[in-house]
Amino acid sequence: MNAPVVIVGTGLAGYNLAREFRKLDGETPLLLITADDGRSYSKPMLSTGFGKNKEADGLSMAEPGAMAEQLKAEVRTHTRISGIDPGHKRLWIGEEVVYYRDLILAWGAETVRVPVEGDASDAIFPINDLEDYARFRAAAAGKHRVLLLGAGLIGCEFANDLILGGYEVDLVAPCEQVMPTLLHPVAAAAVQAGLEGLGARFHLGPVMTRLLRTEHGLEAHLSDGEVLSCDVVVSAIGLRPRVDLAAAAGLQTGRGIVVDRHLQTSHANIFALGDCAEVDGLNLLYVVPLMSCARALAQTLAGNPTAVSYGPMPITVKTPVCPLVVSPVPRGMEGVWTVEGQGADIKALCRDANGNLLGYALTGTAVMEKMALNKGLPPLLA
Repeated sequence: MNAPVVIVGTGLAGYNLAREFRKLDGETPLLLITADDGRSYSKPMLSTGFGKNKEADGLSMAEPGAMAEQLKAEVRTHTRISGIDPGHKRLWIGEEVVYYRDLILAWGAETVRVPVEGDASDAIFPINDLEDYARFRAAAAGKHRVLLLGAGLIGCEFANDLILGGYEVDLVAPCEQVMPTLLHPVAAAAVQAGLEGLGARFHLGPVMTRLLRTEHGLEAHLSDGEVLSCDVVVSAIGLRPRVDLAAAAGLQTGRGIVVDRHLQTSHANIFALGDCAEVDGLNLLYVVPLMSCARALAQTLAGNPTAVSYGPMPITVKTPVCPLVVSPVPRGMEGVWTVEGQGADIKALCRDANGNLLGYALTGTAVMEKMALNKGLPPLLA
């Protein structure tokens, strides 16, 4: 029996890699292992579910059995790997040993959790996968007031979506503006104003230190002394690539699992892609780079070594109240920002000393200019 290609993770990275690989090789045994229920879904859709009034089942695109059939693969759900032995090309699931031809780590990123005092920490919900979403929907049913921890991309998307779903939303984050790592301050102000126009209340600067149960729900104590009443809390503080099992196996890790342009780790026959991977120094938690990686790695696994490259990759943020597209300045490049427009319609452009476009942030009606601007953007990974 030939050892299978083993993919750990059935998110967008794992399933899309499997699909791309099967287009090129229909015979090699393929095993997918996942800690969750193995349903196929698109993670970016999780922050659109309340506005569309969709239960978790409504966001699921296929059951694991259907995926196994489609991919001519075995899909093992609710299964956790306990160790990897790169020297012998095998991994452990508890006591069971599984040998692999090639091993691909596509197990994503986990939510950053912060310790909170009080008796209600079990009322804080991360929403990082379909099962998380289902748990939160159940907890939020019949409730009205949601406190969101974090005002980054995910926090702002969930704020917009929850308000569309009929909830009152407060956001708490220890920063001076929304999406501080992503947005020029003027563009950030436009998005914040849009969300405030829907009724979102921002508390930027403090953090939540304590969460207590009361007769009428929950009471969140902030570090600046403010006390907010709410019914349920969503944690959208950020994501951290999962690296522990890889590091324990001796694989090189940085922010993510370190891989080269062929997505190979520091060990032969082990690859990584998606949110857990640091590709040539870049850890990008978005769908477009993941798809580029899936196509390149499928070729490599099928015997045609292919390096991945990233062109320009603008990020569309799902805040319908104030549409937003942002193309961050690539690492190692510096330029000067100029801002045009006012109110909700902002065009912030970053150019180098020679006038070349390096990045942008477009809000409101200015997002219509993205196609024209994209032609002038530098690649993220040439």
